[in-house]
Amino acid sequence: MKPVAFDYVCPDSVEETVSLLAEYGSDAVVMAGGMSLGPMLNLRLVKPSVVIDIGRISALREIGAGTGHVATGATVRQSDALNDAGLTGDVPLLGLALPWVGHVQTRNRGTLGGSVAHADPSAETPLSLVTLGGRVNLRSRRGRRAMAAEDFFLGMLTTARSPEEMVTGLEWPCRKPGERFAFAEIAERHGDFAVAAVACRVRMEGGKVADVSIGVGGVDDRPVCFRPQDAAGQEPGEALARGLAEDVATKLEPVSDHSASVGQRRALARTLVRRVLVSAFEQQAEAAA
Repeated sequence: MKPVAFDYVCPDSVEETVSLLAEYGSDAVVMAGGMSLGPMLNLRLVKPSVVIDIGRISALREIGAGTGHVATGATVRQSDALNDAGLTGDVPLLGLALPWVGHVQTRNRGTLGGSVAHADPSAETPLSLVTLGGRVNLRSRRGRRAMAAEDFFLGMLTTARSPEEMVTGLEWPCRKPGERFAFAEIAERHGDFAVAAVACRVRMEGGKVADVSIGVGGVDDRPVCFRPQDAAGQEPGEALARGLAEDVATKLEPVSDHSASVGQRRALARTLVRRVLVSAFEQQAEAAA
């Protein structure tokens, strides 16, 4: 199929972009890398009057350090992020998740901000951002605002971004002492959409679990994160991993589609939660040895 006819504009600045969004509102779509938007246009799942391509705005391609976080511009490409040793060193979970995103060819065009704005519940970048407690930076002609990632995602392909706003960047909390990370997913084929994906952040103190964040994607209609308070002070190991996995699985609200039933997704999530937690606990054991 072919997309409906639309106007194409390629602004040179964020200011020009937000002016266009103020003018066109919901009749406009913003294109960062185009890896998700292109197919949706061809399938006529979206029918915009204008496509605003922000790929040439150099300020949106920057990676920079903030206070306790790393800031990535909306059009930082997935391959560039994966190859940035400083970024993956400060944000190890992102480095673990990005190899699961599509294929080399798509990562060379796909962007971090585009993936977050698209809000596919199976996507690895939104899942990582939610698990780490990151933030989404937004800009409109009225001004700027930053939102917690958990509040940004409202449902399948639905976010809290207003039609006049654009995603300008993401804030990734930096790794803290004692933290360990793990990521795993199951898809029909490598590079396909995740049927279920799980990310975790575990912080250890004195050989005990201090706190843990468990993110689940591809199961609910958005990436969700669990921070079980009763994990604090417990011994890391298989027993704790199994208990937390069971607890997370019972709290999920899985969707059903052609890839998996509700029950299958719940079972996959349970298995993956246990797997990533055991992996994180073993990393701590190795670091302490």
